[in-house]
Amino acid sequence: MQDIPLERRNPALGVHLKHQPRRLVTLVVFLAAAIGAVQFATPVIERRPFAMFMAKPIPKAEPSADAFGTSGEVLLKFSMPGREVEYPLAVHGDPAMLSYEWIRLGSEKPSTAARPLRGDKVVSPTAAGFYRLRLVRGNVRRMVDGLTLAVLVPFDRKEDGMLNGYRIGTYLGERLSGRRTPPEGFLEISRADVNLQITKHLKVSDFLTHDSQDVWPKYAAVSPRLLDKLELVIAEVSSWRGSDVPVALDMDVHSGFRSPDHNRRVRRAARDSQHQYGDAADVTIDANGDGRISVIDSKMVGLAVEIVELKHPELVGGLGLYTSRRSGSYVHIDARGQRVRWRG
Repeated sequence: MQDIPLERRNPALGVHLKHQPRRLVTLVVFLAAAIGAVQFATPVIERRPFAMFMAKPIPKAEPSADAFGTSGEVLLKFSMPGREVEYPLAVHGDPAMLSYEWIRLGSEKPSTAARPLRGDKVVSPTAAGFYRLRLVRGNVRRMVDGLTLAVLVPFDRKEDGMLNGYRIGTYLGERLSGRRTPPEGFLEISRADVNLQITKHLKVSDFLTHDSQDVWPKYAAVSPRLLDKLELVIAEVSSWRGSDVPVALDMDVHSGFRSPDHNRRVRRAARDSQHQYGDAADVTIDANGDGRISVIDSKMVGLAVEIVELKHPELVGGLGLYTSRRSGSYVHIDARGQRVRWRG
């Protein structure tokens, strides 16, 4: 029998093997070849750091066209605390694995934990205030612009006519059965919120009660149906100018929300005025563009209201034309749900 040398060179490996069986040498050669094949066959992307492979950009997203009301100009969505609310989004890209969180206006920190984004329904924060939606995917975040969520303070937090030190008063429905139900809730308005644009032409400040209370935050009831109607009236008047480009018109709100406490001190105000429910506004528009407000402007605005109600019967309501030496000529517009007309 031929003896096996104590030392043998393997040309394929270029090393010396001492006392190794032939089949172990074969296995080593096979593994070396396999490793080389894997290095050349593996796609480059899989050799990147794991975090880079998992990170995905958040697609651009914006509120859908139907998120802005019938007029397309309402920039405020209303919700009670912690409620599910419709917030339709147009996502330009892959929406998979997206979450959302709420950012209070004036802050950069999230007010809520991130929730999975599923369809067009989101859950509002539990604290009253104005919020913006922010999309989240992993550590990447993107703010959604264009639509603000207003979380209301529930009506039942009002005690003895007061809400957090602000005097609101008492609604007839609180004292007399069969009367209109009070508002479900109120906007909570800080000094920093008064210039917030809630429609294309209207701000939060347009609906503050004109009382003498130097108390913050203040509170106001506002109807989204009224906001839609006012913007549709402006659009109708603008369309009469005969221009392909809409004419820029301003609406001046003499009186928006009136607390019951303030309403009882307003001369000629109805006892249960629609203003108390955030469902009415006294406005002026320079409808004929002559640079001043006159009876002619009020009549033109009144005609626009009639046309809007014909096109959108769900927004039917009250229309009053007023002329006075102190207040000039203005128009009362509301969306109470039934057609009422008068002159003051």
